[in-house]
Amino acid sequence: MKPAMETAAEENTEQSQERKVNSRAEMEIGRYHWMYPGSKNHQYHPVPTLGDRASPLSSPGCFECCIKCLGGVPYASLVATILCFSGVALFCGCGHVALAGTVAILEQHFSTNTSDHALLSEVIQLMQYVIYGIASFFFLYGIILLAEGFYTTSAVKELHGEFKTTACGRCISGMFVFLTYVLGVAWLGVFGFSAVPVFMYYNIWSTCEVIKSPQANGTAGVEQICVDIRQYGIIPWNAFPGKICGSALENICNTNEFYMSYHLFIVACAGAGATVIALLIYMMATTYNYAVLKFKSREDCCTKF
Repeated sequence: MKPAMETAAEENTEQSQERKVNSRAEMEIGRYHWMYPGSKNHQYHPVPTLGDRASPLSSPGCFECCIKCLGGVPYASLVATILCFSGVALFCGCGHVALAGTVAILEQHFSTNTSDHALLSEVIQLMQYVIYGIASFFFLYGIILLAEGFYTTSAVKELHGEFKTTACGRCISGMFVFLTYVLGVAWLGVFGFSAVPVFMYYNIWSTCEVIKSPQANGTAGVEQICVDIRQYGIIPWNAFPGKICGSALENICNTNEFYMSYHLFIVACAGAGATVIALLIYMMATTYNYAVLKFKSREDCCTKF
């Protein structure tokens, strides 16, 4: 009985203290209204505490939507697409201009007879048209692979609810994997082929540097240092003159056509290498996504049964 009476007394004491506090606050408010009559119509609103305020991160909004969208971005495919577009643009643009400059150098210096390099001119013209087709094809193919990357990444991470995929979708992903592997092997050949004109121009440039060096002028005659373009197989052996020596070769190296073509072929070769790297990234990304999709589809079928 005694503890119950003590707790009741303590509760009465606390209630009386709360009443005193409330009455004191009311007295202060009444005193304020008496001193400032115009403030009676003013309404007082309680200041919300930190606990009452809703955090912008706790409520679903723009921030969570942005995080969810960023989680569905296929970063590997995005990097590969940018690298592929850059590499193909460098290869096609620089290669087209460099081929035109090469034809001009051959016609002016190494093969004055048009019939000697007629076949080469037709091949170079055909290659320029092929360059147009390559640029158009890879522009569309890069966009398709990026869209396929968005699809597979969203399906793998299950961003839009329950995981759902069809046999047709997996078949399309597998087709892109196979096609990307084939294009990667083909572009390895293109990369190796684009190094051939770089090697040819480098040999001519290094020969010109030997002609300009003072050691060559002191030990051997400048006119004995020659470049025979026929040994590369781009013009027939009966082409005239086919071989340029001494000061005439140095004059060719000083022309704008030679300088521009040489450096443009280097940039085109670098663009082909960048495209090969982009296709390798595409291979890894598409193969991983296809493997995960296939595994999850099997797991989903097993859970149904």
